[in-house]
Amino acid sequence: MRKRLLALGGLTALALFGPLAGTALAQTVEEVAVAVDNVWVVVAGILVMFMQPGFALVEAGFTRAKNTANIVMKNFMDFAAGALMYWAVGFGLAYGGSTIGGYIGYGEFFFNNPERSVEWFFQVVFAATAATIVSGAMAERTRFAAYLIYTPFITGFIYPIVTHWTWGGGWLAELGYYDFAGSGIVHMVGGVAALAGVLVLGPRIGKYDENGNPQSIPGHSLMLGALGVFILWFGWYGFNAGSTLAAVGADFATVAVTTTLAAAAGAIGAMSTAWANRSFGRPDPAMTLNGALGGLVGITAAPDIIPTHWAVVVGLVAGVIIVQGILAIEKAGVDDPVGAIAVHGLCGIWGVLAVGIFGADVGFLNGGDFAQLGYQVIGILAIGAWTFIASTIVFRTINAALGLRVSAEEELAGLDRVEHGASAYPEFMEQIADPRQLDPIS
Repeated sequence: MRKRLLALGGLTALALFGPLAGTALAQTVEEVAVAVDNVWVVVAGILVMFMQPGFALVEAGFTRAKNTANIVMKNFMDFAAGALMYWAVGFGLAYGGSTIGGYIGYGEFFFNNPERSVEWFFQVVFAATAATIVSGAMAERTRFAAYLIYTPFITGFIYPIVTHWTWGGGWLAELGYYDFAGSGIVHMVGGVAALAGVLVLGPRIGKYDENGNPQSIPGHSLMLGALGVFILWFGWYGFNAGSTLAAVGADFATVAVTTTLAAAAGAIGAMSTAWANRSFGRPDPAMTLNGALGGLVGITAAPDIIPTHWAVVVGLVAGVIIVQGILAIEKAGVDDPVGAIAVHGLCGIWGVLAVGIFGADVGFLNGGDFAQLGYQVIGILAIGAWTFIASTIVFRTINAALGLRVSAEEELAGLDRVEHGASAYPEFMEQIADPRQLDPIS
């Protein structure tokens, strides 16, 4: 009898309070899911931020010892100045509450909104990535003061406008342009801005002989460059997989798989292309390293919707683009010490196009038609034109007002000495009486 009464009481309590308990449980589950998603996005943002030292190592390793401290300073200040500029105006132009015709955001300036802190943090590290790409292409002859002026323009103005058009729900997004993690939005912007800067800046002393033929200027540490690429590959999992913007119910593992395959294929593609090319005739380490980065850039537009076998194709093609692109750019008289224009610009374009070719249900080779490819081409033209024109105006203005380039004497001596009064290798540098000994082709 007592057991029956207890059972009856339990059923009565369940009938009366069950719905309330279920509501509380559902609310708790939702709160936990939101917390897990936030943790994932912040951790992914930290991984992307860690790409900054990766860029610094690649740029330092692929350039000469006398400019290493300058490379470190530029990459460090790129994030410091870029973060403040993005806080002040960049985020508002990209994701402000109001929009002007789908072309520019307005609001959230001098960001102070705890409800959007996760979003702001994840976006600021992407903005810094776009800016730091420019640093490598313009290395070894750019005034540090000029750098401190142009890099905030990229993070605070040029890049945010593009993100408003796309991730911010602007006119390109409404058109149908697709770019999951930023082959065009981040990398092509950086590569095109780098091209604009290099064209204004001109080549390094000794890069071309009297007949205009390119001469090799080897970087001082292949090991630093390789370590930088490994770090960038590592950080790219935050870049791509983190762009799911969620962990609960999001397939970020597949994104990590396609990212891995494209990077690996990019390295193989670049190594094989260099090996078969008469300009190299052997498996060139620098080209192979850049090939992995090219594969990463290429898959970034659609790691979520490109199947694994097509991801391998994307990476292989990117590897070929790296070698042929770097050679063509160099032959055209454009001096890019680290290959940033090819890696981020050309492979960024390839990645955007790959959406319309291989993307599941949208690519014309994978269940779609040619419409998506058309949207992607429009995106390339619009982003490329805006970035190139705006960047050229910024660089030419700085050049006219301040001077973008150091003097010939300062370039030969090395930017570490003349710009910072420091050296990354003081014992080595002190043994050299004539700084031109560091530059045997000068």
